[in-house]
Amino acid sequence: MTYRARADPPASPVEGRRVHNQPSIIALRRQLETVVVGQHALLDRLVIGLLTGGHILVEGLPGLAKTTAVKTLAAGVHASFKRIQFTPDLLPGDLTGSDVYDPREAGFCFVEGPLFHEIILADEINRAPAKVQSALLEAMQEHQITVGGVTRTLPPLFMVMATQNPLEQAGTYPLPEAQLDRFLLHVALDYPSAEEELEILQRDRARLTAPQGAAPSAVVDVVTVLAAREEVKRVHLDPMLERYIVALVGATREVGKWVREYGELVEVGASPRASLAIARAAGAHAYLCGREYVVPDDILEIAPDCLRHRIVLGFAARVEKVSRDGVIRRLLEAVPVP
Repeated sequence: MTYRARADPPASPVEGRRVHNQPSIIALRRQLETVVVGQHALLDRLVIGLLTGGHILVEGLPGLAKTTAVKTLAAGVHASFKRIQFTPDLLPGDLTGSDVYDPREAGFCFVEGPLFHEIILADEINRAPAKVQSALLEAMQEHQITVGGVTRTLPPLFMVMATQNPLEQAGTYPLPEAQLDRFLLHVALDYPSAEEELEILQRDRARLTAPQGAAPSAVVDVVTVLAAREEVKRVHLDPMLERYIVALVGATREVGKWVREYGELVEVGASPRASLAIARAAGAHAYLCGREYVVPDDILEIAPDCLRHRIVLGFAARVEKVSRDGVIRRLLEAVPVP
């Protein structure tokens, strides 16, 4: 069975529709590359999160440009940005804000916390205790914060990029499955290639010796990003690809049916939220590629990041040294692509 969009775009409600903000978003993606060397998957996922309103969990070693990438994204969007360093002694009020007594008014007034910014970098998120995680969970899921019985709405652009170190686990609190499921994507970073690391070195030396220049200017504004989100919602997804997404996510719950030797390795498969995440992220990936319709390659490209944090491996997988990425890779090979 051949999917007709590969050769000829499908007739759909978006055919012939002019996408006004697509060039601006693509220009933003190109600007990220002028600052961050390599890490193309991370840059793509950051923009996809921006286009879908989804949150991103980035797992990687220190020094892989996680903070630089999100700061550059915030500068390119002209959005308010806040970096929060998570520590074991952090309190929920340190994120949400709290009511503070004002002697001039002889009463309490609410002082907003850092979560009221538009783009949040939650650095080493797994170092915060459960109470802090619960406060962040409401913000991520409901886009609101409740303090003292009063609920306050967060900015429409609100997006969390969280990082965690895969090596240093002492003094950490593993993220609960409910919170992991709220992240649209889980991106795993690796070291840059030798050529990319050489370019990083050369750029840094040039920056140190060159006169101090102006900071990168904003490419788009918040209004443009919100308008682009509406356009992404209208990117065409063929019913055949919808069934493929459902089959792919369903395969994580019946691994033995598709990959017999892995049948006992997965304890919990992905929830229906994974299907929604793949559909949304694939539409944003197609939009970022300059298309108004999704093709199978969009799904294959984005599916591992949508599934990585939504499946739970059992003890047998650790004994056999099988990773989640290995299971996902085999499932992508086993489930037929339309």
